[in-house]
Amino acid sequence: MVKSLVYSHLYHWYETHRRVLPWRETTDSYAIWLSEVILQQTRVAQGLEYYMRFISRWPTVEDLANADEAEVLREWQGLGYYSRARNLHKAAQQIVESIKFKVERTFPRTFEELRALPGVGDYTAGAIASFAYDLPYPAMDGNVYRVVARLLDIDEPFDTTAGKKLFHKHIEELLDREHPRLFNSAIMEFGALHCTPALGDACVSCPLQSCCMGYAHGTAELLPVRKPRPKVRDRWLDYHVYVQRNKVQGTKEEVYTLIQRRENPKDIWFHLYEFPCEESVSASGLPAKRSMLCQAEPVCEFTHTLSHQRIHARFILHKVQKMPDIPGTIAIRWDDLNDYALSRLTLRALDTLCANPQN
Repeated sequence: MVKSLVYSHLYHWYETHRRVLPWRETTDSYAIWLSEVILQQTRVAQGLEYYMRFISRWPTVEDLANADEAEVLREWQGLGYYSRARNLHKAAQQIVESIKFKVERTFPRTFEELRALPGVGDYTAGAIASFAYDLPYPAMDGNVYRVVARLLDIDEPFDTTAGKKLFHKHIEELLDREHPRLFNSAIMEFGALHCTPALGDACVSCPLQSCCMGYAHGTAELLPVRKPRPKVRDRWLDYHVYVQRNKVQGTKEEVYTLIQRRENPKDIWFHLYEFPCEESVSASGLPAKRSMLCQAEPVCEFTHTLSHQRIHARFILHKVQKMPDIPGTIAIRWDDLNDYALSRLTLRALDTLCANPQN
């Protein structure tokens, strides 16, 4: 494969088809870092909204470092993989702390410094180094793995230790060291828009067709190869939604509920808030709680799939005259729920609860 030919075709395609995105129009390392963290496991269309919200609320790394973790999690709500948000906040604090001891006040400028930040792996460090500083490091996201696998007809699973080493070796050889920012931007965009998982007729019109070994060997649609996925674990959760209605100032009514924060750092949704929850070992293992103080009625059930877990959730409404004493819970106004960072599952339940006028 002639690299100069790949560069020529790839850059011409990129110039014609590239999307205009705010983090591409800047070399501000903070803005680029923010975009890269947000876009992990996230579509650009969804990530753009979050990026604009974050950069507007916290325009500098100092602003983000001074924010409360609960605020950051609240703004992250709905994106999932909340460890990204916690690491983002922790890294911002680490950067600001390190700046205090430097003569020159700068964001980390080397691959090694970037790689040492919480939540930053080889891909993110390479992306920031190349996009912000035009340093010769590859940015290997899923789109790039796919393009390289097809270009070189690599059938080694890219998500194994051996596979990652092999792909990194090849992308290091392919990298345009004179124009790393342009190369990484172009190949990532090419994978996102043209060399997609479902190829269809894309191979027929592909500008890299003459350089692509996967096309020549008829294997492009079979690539890239993943290792077998781990078995998905089933969990059954009962959420108890307590509702207490208090009359205030004549006919005006205020509604209160109970929420609790998840405190297990090794479990899902760490530091997010939800309704009081009980977990069962099976679908039939946990009956709905009932009390003399309340009327309990199942309101909605959801199956919520995560990367390695399938959550079977039931939300049970309890209309009470007095809130039960449940350790770890806090009573808040129903209208204040939006002030807390909630899991996507809880947000789905709230949509149903709020849509039912009888609740």
